[in-house]
Amino acid sequence: MADNYLGRKMEEYRARAEAPVHRPAVTLTRLLLRNRSYRGYDPRFVVREDQLRTLIEVNTRIPSARNQQVLRFRPVLADEAPQLLPLIRLGAALPELHLPLPGTEPNAFIVICSTLPEDRYVDIDLGISAQSMLLRAAEIGLNGICIGAFNPARVRETLGLPLDPLLILAIGRGAERIELTEIAAGESHAYYRREGVHYVPKVRLDDLLIGR
Repeated sequence: MADNYLGRKMEEYRARAEAPVHRPAVTLTRLLLRNRSYRGYDPRFVVREDQLRTLIEVNTRIPSARNQQVLRFRPVLADEAPQLLPLIRLGAALPELHLPLPGTEPNAFIVICSTLPEDRYVDIDLGISAQSMLLRAAEIGLNGICIGAFNPARVRETLGLPLDPLLILAIGRGAERIELTEIAAGESHAYYRREGVHYVPKVRLDDLLIGR
């Protein structure tokens, strides 16, 4: 009887091991929800060079205005990140918090430059590129944020860049809880924090539509 019992248990174990694992499909909707702007990161996780290259690689496949492909990218890893941190600002809507909180600073960045002077078409490419890289980051289990508040001259000098920086992405493993809240178009768009949760208001669909 004991042998039969053990035999059945072994068969059940093998059946479970051989059964296909059903994981939720990675859809655009899921990636968009994961792709939040993180201002605090897990210091125990250090971003690798190959991970930044994976993100930058999306630029070989995305659209480009007039197909100019003028954007260039400078990966910044943990050894250089401390030089960049004093030159950027995060959480402008929450100045009293002095974000990022000590110990949650990002340890990797992607600095985006352009071979042409910034204009409408360069900015179109910039938006497509940044969003695409952040979606790819979400796909591989990372998080990030677009940083427009920085000192371009100091960043260029510090990193020895041959081109002017237009935008910086911080990359890491997010260490914050972020939730979206639905609002009407006339309500405050400012993000806020309450009891450890970072809330991001988003205008509801009906208020985004024109002439309906």
